Amino acid sequence: MNTRLLILALLSSALVTGCGGSSSSSSRGGQDNNPPSTETPVTRFDMANNCYALQSAQTNKYLVAGTDGSFTSSASSASAGDALFMQPATLGKYLFYTADQKLLTAGDGAVSAESIASDAAIWTIDLVPGGGSFTIVSDSTSQTMQLDDSGLLIAGPETSGPNSKFKFAPRRNCTSYPEMPTGVSTETFKGNGVDKPIVGFADVHTHMGMSSEMSYAGNVGPSAGGVLYGEVINRFGVDHALENCEDFHGPNGIRDGNNVISLNPTDTHETEGWPTFVGWPRRDYLTHQVMYYKWVERAYLSGLRLMVNHGTNIKALCDVGKTISGNPGADCNDMSVAVKQVEYLYDVQDYVDAQSGGPGKGWYRIVKSPQEAREVINDGKMAVVLGVEVAQVFDCGMTVLPGGTEQANCDQAQIDSEIQRLWDLGVRHVYPFHDINTSLGGAGIFNGDTMNLLNFLDTKAFFKTTECRDYPVDEPSVRTPGTEMTTAIPGSGSDPISQALFEATAGLTPLYPEGKRCNERTVTDLGEYALRALMARGMVIDIDHAAYHSKDIMLDIADEQTPAYPLASSHDAHGGLTSDQVVRMLKNGGTVYPYKGNGIKHKEFLAKLKFWRSKAGITDAQQPLALGYGADANGFGGHPGPRGGDSEPVQYPITLFSGDDWGPQFANFKPVTVDMLVIPESGKYWHIDETGMSHYGLVADFVEEVRLEGGKEALDALYNSAEGYVQMWERAYNRNGN
Repeated sequence: MNTRLLILALLSSALVTGCGGSSSSSSRGGQDNNPPSTETPVTRFDMANNCYALQSAQTNKYLVAGTDGSFTSSASSASAGDALFMQPATLGKYLFYTADQKLLTAGDGAVSAESIASDAAIWTIDLVPGGGSFTIVSDSTSQTMQLDDSGLLIAGPETSGPNSKFKFAPRRNCTSYPEMPTGVSTETFKGNGVDKPIVGFADVHTHMGMSSEMSYAGNVGPSAGGVLYGEVINRFGVDHALENCEDFHGPNGIRDGNNVISLNPTDTHETEGWPTFVGWPRRDYLTHQVMYYKWVERAYLSGLRLMVNHGTNIKALCDVGKTISGNPGADCNDMSVAVKQVEYLYDVQDYVDAQSGGPGKGWYRIVKSPQEAREVINDGKMAVVLGVEVAQVFDCGMTVLPGGTEQANCDQAQIDSEIQRLWDLGVRHVYPFHDINTSLGGAGIFNGDTMNLLNFLDTKAFFKTTECRDYPVDEPSVRTPGTEMTTAIPGSGSDPISQALFEATAGLTPLYPEGKRCNERTVTDLGEYALRALMARGMVIDIDHAAYHSKDIMLDIADEQTPAYPLASSHDAHGGLTSDQVVRMLKNGGTVYPYKGNGIKHKEFLAKLKFWRSKAGITDAQQPLALGYGADANGFGGHPGPRGGDSEPVQYPITLFSGDDWGPQFANFKPVTVDMLVIPESGKYWHIDETGMSHYGLVADFVEEVRLEGGKEALDALYNSAEGYVQMWERAYNRNGN
């Protein structure tokens, strides 16, 4: 096997579990499957996803297409004019989609109907002062849509004359723009009151900013060095966000990084995307987008009310990834990439707003305080908390010089500056440690081979290990501490992992004792400063990727605060998190949510959580029994498979919020119907019993798994989890005058 590919395989597996209103099910893909517009638009946002005839404010005539692809203002009624579907590209910008599936496009002074989407087909619409009519300007050419003296539609110089003013007349019989369906046919619920407990579940660890293009406009570049294909949003819609991945992954997917993650570098897959999706997405194909916004919307409609989205990167992985993917210029600086991903999430919010009719109207709402979260969720929308999970947080990497001297790559002033930068961006959830040793301390080791190589590439040194301290072995752990470390002495070790380590490190591989080992490095003085600075800001601090013994130190620092500071564990506590540590966290008001499994795994973790709560002396009256999850979607961690043949099957359609297993907190909510997710254009479908969680849309189906496996108690705990997270956040945020 090519050593370079093997190294990528080793590095990539270190990413496991962490680098990281209302709506309808309309797919908007066929003739007249959208409701007709009933009102004339008043603002530039009102025409979103509606059907209109375009009327000249000068002549009162309506546009009609000619046989040559041009348009003239000649029809005397809206019903005689061409039906145009108004597809938002983002806020205030639109695609004009014709009945024969073409786009009004500016070029060479003309406006024509073209089959290929381009920036010349994006038009900025503005309300003319005084109201009643609009101007329409090409995004790419800055030319204004207007009529010449013969009534021909052209793209000309900016003008304020009546020939450049248009009205939108409601009509029907549009061909809707292609879009992924949600498969949810009834309205979702709102809250019971902003002063009442939140009803809804929380995903506290995911990476919706991870995309093959980290911007709406398409000029920032890829996440992960270009290994992950597909976008969360695209100005031209689903058929561009999730189109054929051949240009990205090569013919038959031969350049797909997943081939080497799976240790099968000659593997291939069908590259065709929308609408057939033959070879992807799959729960075990880690290099394709799984968080397209409509899939996330399906989860939201089923009750997802809080999502923590982390900007994420690991420089060493990114450096290898950009080589494999042929993106040598890709940005791989941890903080730079994370910030770009966080900024991209504001683009996502704008895009969802645009689809929903204007600023603030979308279901995807970035929040910066727990009070904002409560208000957003009570309004029936999803609160999005921004986070950062990178290897070199605050750019606080370290380099081990010859002789063993450490060179810290940051100081206290830089830490303060970076915390302020993240705060100003709206980031409120931070991982102080992740996968490699830094100037701040040690990372939790959970894969002795790949992580050791990863640490070497970033710090120029291997992990130093020690025995893991004793813990209550007769009690359940989130994750037992320690891992087997691979020893490879020059001249020995015939296995491919040892040989790859030897070649990559020129024989500088270490010698480790047998048995499970923990990271010797713990929280440094600089790391303690960073932790206290984060607490002073009221940030949510995630304990998960800290070294096992570092977790004890973090809890000690948390205990010193008045009151004690809550810590979060969001996806299975890499490096170890044992019963004694969990009990301390829960006593301080922290949260412990697992890596997302299927319904069986969720029920099993709930039993553990009840044990820890009992030992901590926590009653339901003090804190709700709450169990969310961290899906790590787009984090190269994989997703749960089907429950197996002995499980009671999921039956479609699924009815949520109605029935014996749904408690009194759902009494005021209308039942929500969740159909199997099917793309009408192709017949492609996903059944969770067959595919597991192929993409994030299957979270809605996971809810039914939880009901089938755990009944009312499991559903209550799941739908308490947004409240549980917000309560934890309040304990951190509200102490310091935020």
